[in-house]
Amino acid sequence: MHTNKTLIFALTFVTLLLNISGATAQNTRKLIPILFDDFSYTNQAQLKKNGWIVRTVDGWPGVPGAKWLATNVTLLKDPANPLNRILRMTSSTDGTPANTTQTQICQQRKFFEGTYAARVRFSDAPVSGPDGDQLVQSFYTISPLKAPMDLDYSELDWEYLPNGGWGIDGPTLYSTTWETFSPEPNWKKDNVFQTMNGNQGGWHTLVTQVHGGKVTYFLDGKLFVEHSGEYYPEDTMSINFNLWFIRDGMIASKEMRKYEEDIDWVYFEPGVGRTPGEIETIVADLRRQSIKFVDRVPPKVPALESPCNF
Repeated sequence: MHTNKTLIFALTFVTLLLNISGATAQNTRKLIPILFDDFSYTNQAQLKKNGWIVRTVDGWPGVPGAKWLATNVTLLKDPANPLNRILRMTSSTDGTPANTTQTQICQQRKFFEGTYAARVRFSDAPVSGPDGDQLVQSFYTISPLKAPMDLDYSELDWEYLPNGGWGIDGPTLYSTTWETFSPEPNWKKDNVFQTMNGNQGGWHTLVTQVHGGKVTYFLDGKLFVEHSGEYYPEDTMSINFNLWFIRDGMIASKEMRKYEEDIDWVYFEPGVGRTPGEIETIVADLRRQSIKFVDRVPPKVPALESPCNF
């Protein structure tokens, strides 16, 4: 009997220690300066309150004269899972600049080294109208270009071109790491990139590690490409998603067509190179706790301007 009591006490004590350890780990995670957004919004006011900018400013990239419309951003139930909510970007064109609309959302400019991740749905075809336009569906980070060939410029891209473009035919996924560029009309670029051909329509988890002098891209848990050297970013960036048409890449049709890109969630954690598996575990844990949004990434002092026009 004495032995049983001793055993019960020992097991109870071990369980208590494990619970304390787990609680401590959980509390420590809560203190990590992460950004996580589940995009569980019902209106744009909620979206903007959490630091997102919905672009309405004209300009590059895409079709000159196209409009960037806030109404192109909708917040809705996930058609594949009514318990989940997503953000949808919808861009449209009839082949003319006057009737071309493009879409972009931007988070504040306060991110640099660490791990970026997002779950997005690319589209292979328009939801209405004829197919064939060259367009870009993206998840990327970027800093302002202070001058042509600015060496402090930083940009890290995931871009899907369902109808090809930039000299490549057919559906193509790009990961591009930029040193710098000069905008049109004196176009010049200095970047490195990796491509993968084939349809990529559907949901994907995109991870970009910026850590230890290397930029490493993972597609659905698998290594896609690694870049380093002079292409490693030098400046603080914002997190962005956009959907735009490539200049001179539209088909000869006057019929209106619309394309979509959906966003399920986005995550950033500074200072570490999280693996795709770790990201999936962390996001699942946040969702189990019904945490829809958290932003503990401090702004720069003084805070940087966060233009949503690029």
